[in-house]
Amino acid sequence: MADKEPIRVLLVDDQPLLRMGFRLILEGEDDLCIVGEASDGAEAVRQARELVPDVVLMDVRMPVLDGIEATRAIAASAPRAKIIILTTFDLDEYAFAGLQAGASAFLLKDVAPAELISAVRVVASGDAVVAPRVTQRLLETYVRGAAPAGAAPSGVDGGGPAGNPARPARDPLLEGLTPRETEMLGAMAEGLSNAEIAHRYFLSEATVKTHVRRILTKLHLRDRVQAVVYAYETGLVVPSNADY
Repeated sequence: MADKEPIRVLLVDDQPLLRMGFRLILEGEDDLCIVGEASDGAEAVRQARELVPDVVLMDVRMPVLDGIEATRAIAASAPRAKIIILTTFDLDEYAFAGLQAGASAFLLKDVAPAELISAVRVVASGDAVVAPRVTQRLLETYVRGAAPAGAAPSGVDGGGPAGNPARPARDPLLEGLTPRETEMLGAMAEGLSNAEIAHRYFLSEATVKTHVRRILTKLHLRDRVQAVVYAYETGLVVPSNADY
């Protein structure tokens, strides 16, 4: 049986030393292949179209075109690519904006090598998100009304007081979900893994994966993390008032 093709990775950061560090870490793995490097967002968009990477490691603050706009452009023009936003803080408005723009996950720039390698593999598989409960905390922080101007999610009124955002109208697409799929979407938004969802509802993981694929298809979403963002933006999940 032929070996699987390696995961194709595009590195995007305006700091050459950081790109070199990521390259040294990832190139040591037989199943990972660095297909290109870009030093700004515009170059990243061009390379994503030409090189067709599986995963893009995307910095946020770059010249010419920032990482958020580059993420949005790649999500639209090279939908095969899964994007991981690189941020400095785990509760960062840029990470939140990146998820809205179409990123599949985010990582801290000082991530441990083993975690970076694992994240690339997980995101390439499309089966899960990186650190789902951290993603949940990020979404609750910003959807709750704390997002800065320009970063408020579509369909949500960010002008209300923090902790009490206006509840958005229910998306008609939700009516196409079965009751079980609605439950699954809520569980995904809680940050539960497929194994945890399977345990909660007494299902096999294969059945959960089938439900997840159907949910993504019905809601026209790219991947699992976009389903989590969608659940918060449409009001299916109401952010808690807890402080993080």
